[in-house]
Amino acid sequence: MLSTGALRAHLLAAGLAGTVATSREESLRSYRLFAARDPRVMLGLDPEWGWGEGELLRLMADKCGVSRDPAHRSGPDVIDPERTLGGLDAFAARLGEAAGRRAPVLFGTGHPHRLLGFYAGLADALSAAGCLVLTPAQGRCVDITTRFGLRTYTLDYVRGVALVREPGLPGTGRETGAHTHSPLPVRVALEGAVQGGWPLPELVVGDHGWVCGAGQLGFEAIGLADTDDPALFVGEAEGQVSVAVPLDDGVRSDYYRPLTRYVLNRASLSR
Repeated sequence: MLSTGALRAHLLAAGLAGTVATSREESLRSYRLFAARDPRVMLGLDPEWGWGEGELLRLMADKCGVSRDPAHRSGPDVIDPERTLGGLDAFAARLGEAAGRRAPVLFGTGHPHRLLGFYAGLADALSAAGCLVLTPAQGRCVDITTRFGLRTYTLDYVRGVALVREPGLPGTGRETGAHTHSPLPVRVALEGAVQGGWPLPELVVGDHGWVCGAGQLGFEAIGLADTDDPALFVGEAEGQVSVAVPLDDGVRSDYYRPLTRYVLNRASLSR
């Protein structure tokens, strides 16, 4: 069992919370783009309220612990580890509730190189608890606009976790997929569930567009988000996202393993 104190120490030592690699400049740029409704940072969310840069900065200070001083414009950003721990506890509670009713669950990530193992461990545990871990629309093409123009990706699943792959790459389950913020993969997966006769998910777990895209469509969604991903926290504030956990989403993949153990223990899903 991983104690709260041990996990707090790990969060700080691994750079998951405390001083993080995401820069203040990156975060402020995202808040500016979000206030302008730039689709690159909306992640599929269509906010009901008007969010200016000042409101976003205050929200992110409340949700993540970043500095609320608008004059602080450079250097590394910070995440309050207590807010991360609180988010993980709420995240675990939602997983435990889903397991208790054996709900169908959809996992997806836009950060497969970093977060695939974290989600896969949760998917394994929910499957063992009797939940159907959904894998609809496998192999379906997804057209995503990138900085290089329109690219066609393929929807794939590794250990029950959805991701997108660049065309032409073999899907052996060993290679990880592409980084994306797009909500289009979750829309394709949900459409595939309807067309393929799959049950619809009662919970969507992931990050980026997987969470915001699902939450915007009315599905319960929980996920992880960095200080430069305000969309998940706006979604949480407005009620489209159930839980957004603040942490650095770009550290080494093995640094997330203690989080998996902690969440499964809190959700009473440890084996």
